[in-house]
Amino acid sequence: MTDWIGWAAAGVALLMVPVAIGLWMMGRFAKNARGTPGHMIPWGDETAYDKLMEAMEDAHPGLSGIRLVPNEHEALAIRVALARGAERSLDLMYYIWEDDLCGRLMASEVLAAADRGVRVRILIDDVNMIGRVPAYRSMDRHPNIQVRLFNPIRNRDWSVLRGIELLMNLVPYNRRMHNKMFIADYRIGVTGGRNVGDSYFGAPKPGGMCFDDLDALVAGPVLRAMGELYDDFWNSNVALPLRTIRFGKTTRLKRFRTFIDRFLAQPGNKKRLADMSVPVLEGKTETLKLDLLRWVDSLDFLGDPPEKALRGRREGWMPGSLIPIIDSATKELRIMTPYLVPGKRGLARLVALAEKGVDIEIITNGLGRSDSVLVYGAYRWYRPRLLEAGIKLVEAARPDNPDTMLHAKTFVVDGKIAFVGSFNFDMRSAYMNTELGLVFKDPGLIEELTKLFDAAGAPQRGWRVSRDGRLMRWTRGAETTRAEPGTNWWKRALTFCIGHMPIHGLL
Repeated sequence: MTDWIGWAAAGVALLMVPVAIGLWMMGRFAKNARGTPGHMIPWGDETAYDKLMEAMEDAHPGLSGIRLVPNEHEALAIRVALARGAERSLDLMYYIWEDDLCGRLMASEVLAAADRGVRVRILIDDVNMIGRVPAYRSMDRHPNIQVRLFNPIRNRDWSVLRGIELLMNLVPYNRRMHNKMFIADYRIGVTGGRNVGDSYFGAPKPGGMCFDDLDALVAGPVLRAMGELYDDFWNSNVALPLRTIRFGKTTRLKRFRTFIDRFLAQPGNKKRLADMSVPVLEGKTETLKLDLLRWVDSLDFLGDPPEKALRGRREGWMPGSLIPIIDSATKELRIMTPYLVPGKRGLARLVALAEKGVDIEIITNGLGRSDSVLVYGAYRWYRPRLLEAGIKLVEAARPDNPDTMLHAKTFVVDGKIAFVGSFNFDMRSAYMNTELGLVFKDPGLIEELTKLFDAAGAPQRGWRVSRDGRLMRWTRGAETTRAEPGTNWWKRALTFCIGHMPIHGLL
């Protein structure tokens, strides 16, 4: 027995050596590859957005403007309009920027803005960059565009070297920047749950998934906090300039422009965009519907510091701001989240609220619509425990569009205070990824959110989950089933096994 323990200890020690070397190399690489500091360009009075927003802000002194954007086609049109209207700067931050129709459309608009002299900064999380680097490196060649990757791996291709590096840096590389932000001229911006890609803007190819999501268009003083967070990430030691990282295949800017132009000019792609009313945008502000902005004094922007991705600077993490809001519920708590893995402490908090008489409703994805078997497997472990506490569970479904998955992240407390952002109600958002979002108390906005909740959880739309003895029951209108709707036995068996694995903290 003693010999076995000794050999095991030696094996662990040997394993830790390459891990330690990998962490040291990653830190040294990051230190040597950091770019020069950059910051938001202060607003002035020279651009169209300056003149437009200054008049609006003067009419609403000290207030911030906000408009919720639940429609996916409008969300794309807003980003196109912001890019076309920018005259000074575009500052973009995304977890995912797909190399598809909508992603290439936005790349084309960003290049056009840079051609007009607009300074463009793009910060992209590295986790989904395989196969897309040539496009970003082409854009980075433009003199007015800078691209940085958040927490990147040096070896860019699927190779033995990349596999070794991922293995040695598995823990730090598993911490990602889940933020979404699009700011034009530091005057107006959009943030929320949407990444850039066809699925986020209601344009999936046949058989593809569409995400039911939520953004907010914002203006006024709230942009100062957004800009400060952007600069914190841009200048952090885990955001590295694309041009400092070793690559294999590259694409020149001229060739990339030709490819994008030909792709967008293809009849099929032109029709898909025409169906979303995107290519006919002529004005710079009409699509934004700025007259519909609600000017409020209760709009706060929250965001995790970039150090959270490396478990540094424990103060300022979003759970520290969101948990007190949730705990303040006395009557009602409504949560909408694509992924629900509250952890044991989160479960205890929700149960405690329910025991105090708070009516809790959670709308999330069922197994038939979830894009993560791992996350659903963890969620199903919590499901009976939530139901036993009297918490209502609705698993989202769209009978009118069965290929749609819930992707919005929002909650409303007592019909008085609400949150919209990128924060999922899972352990990953709480303790691993960086997140952001908006908190507000405006009655009109909360009424809009309430309607979205009512629609998503309507009896004829979402599947209401209940206990049937030791089993579960799903009910939608007159339909009833005792197995997860739209699934098969092996998928259910797989998620059952996953639910009992000690991996919830990674999900």
